[in-house]
Amino acid sequence: MGFNRRQLVLGGVSAGVAVASPALWAQSSKGGKKILLGQSVPLTGAADQIGLAYLNGAKIYFDAINAKNGAGGYKIEVKALDDGYTPAKAAANAKLLIDEGVDALFGFTGTASCDAAFAAAKASGTLFFAPFAASDALHDPALTNVFHVRPALADEAYKIARHCATLNQDRIAVFAEDDAMGKGGLAAVNQALIDLKRPAIVGSALSPVNSDKVDAAVAQIMKTQPQAVIQVSLFNSSAAFIRKMRQAGFGGQFLNLSVVGIDPLFSALGKEIGGVVISQVVPSPRSTGTPIIKEYLDVLNQTDQTPSYESVEGYIAAKTFAEGVRRSSAGSGKPDRAGLQKAFETMTDYDVGGFRINLRPKKYESVRAIDLVTITPDGKVVR
Repeated sequence: MGFNRRQLVLGGVSAGVAVASPALWAQSSKGGKKILLGQSVPLTGAADQIGLAYLNGAKIYFDAINAKNGAGGYKIEVKALDDGYTPAKAAANAKLLIDEGVDALFGFTGTASCDAAFAAAKASGTLFFAPFAASDALHDPALTNVFHVRPALADEAYKIARHCATLNQDRIAVFAEDDAMGKGGLAAVNQALIDLKRPAIVGSALSPVNSDKVDAAVAQIMKTQPQAVIQVSLFNSSAAFIRKMRQAGFGGQFLNLSVVGIDPLFSALGKEIGGVVISQVVPSPRSTGTPIIKEYLDVLNQTDQTPSYESVEGYIAAKTFAEGVRRSSAGSGKPDRAGLQKAFETMTDYDVGGFRINLRPKKYESVRAIDLVTITPDGKVVR
């Protein structure tokens, strides 16, 4: 991925992200006008590559804008804590961050972790901004303190199911991890097929989270004779499942939701990734004709990081939050919780740079923002 946890921890304190050291965090927050964000992210554990990339993408944006006197004169800092992709730890981190007085919770990662952390945010009225892979329940319009940069699992499932329909693929199976994300994605696929008036799935199988122990799932799915398999799983599980299904003689299509982590999936599969379809909710980090990607790469090239979809998403989330700070601080306004919430509620068609963001979309409104891509064996992304 081009960076590691040690580089992140050592590089974060002096810039926009402070990792885990309360003494250093207190020192960095003295003086000036600042917005303090709290984040719980897997720096270790099953989804560490995704969490690190997302955090670093946000970090480079906040570094860049802070160097230019911040957003609306406010510098934005993030205290990031490791939760190891564990919901209970994410919830504890959320409560700790709220107790320490952060202005918002930002970029929590993982379906179950987001659900657990949101309980603390709801109780305190804290803004919950740009969760990664949040459950569809957190997309309920009644939850007025939640703002989403990425589409819902339901949106991705609908896009993929509609793609299968265009190919007359009626025999669809689902491979999912045995956790909140996997079960949520399975439910989203089932609902998408109902909404599209397509045949129900022919079968499904669950496997341990981000594990290569997929033999039972392979046997179960192969019995259903599917034309296509939709995967709701992290990169290790997905890679192992694809390999073993092909070894078992499956010649159909694999389609992955973006939560798989496209870059770590490519690292895991290498040339075997050819033909695998992956939904993506942000522009490709190689699409230099898109203004936000050109901006991202210009900033990224001043660091030792490498581009990735997850890093782009973190960058876009950070820029979108900063725009809310700018809007809420305009004139005599203040970017406190009420001011930020009011600003975010107006951002239903924000052009972040050739890519539009709706922070409060209705069901399936964000489908248009999703791309289905494949990666060639030599690593090129094809839409």
